[in-house]
Amino acid sequence: MEIILKQDVNHLGYKDEIVTVKDGYANNFLIPQGYAIVATASAKKMLAENIKQRARKEEKVREEATATAEKIAAISGLKVSTKAGENGKIYGSVNSIQLVDAIKAQFDMDIDRKKVSIKGDAIKELGNYEATVSVYKDIKAEIAFEVVAE
Repeated sequence: MEIILKQDVNHLGYKDEIVTVKDGYANNFLIPQGYAIVATASAKKMLAENIKQRARKEEKVREEATATAEKIAAISGLKVSTKAGENGKIYGSVNSIQLVDAIKAQFDMDIDRKKVSIKGDAIKELGNYEATVSVYKDIKAEIAFEVVAE
């Protein structure tokens, strides 16, 4: 079934994209939750007109997102502190919430934690790691950070 996404859906697509999904997924989840509408001929025409009108606005947003991505990529010396044992193992794990909090505290930048993905498995030891921040659709920034003991 072809649907038009009304908002971004993880692992499926972005707002105003036409995607093909299984009928059950569309009818039982996406449409009732308000994430999508059925892609009829009239809906596709309306979508095309809306996209045409938003083309200029999108260019400006892309420029801002690129600038933000460059700011994020320029961050160096980011340290995430956590409680750790003597052998370098940390209590619990470090996740995107702690990473975003450290960026806010050290560099005064607001980043949505849902847009941050830490490379590899859960961080359970002290050391250097990398994360990816999805700033906008296909604009991403890499950030390196160090997990240190408090």
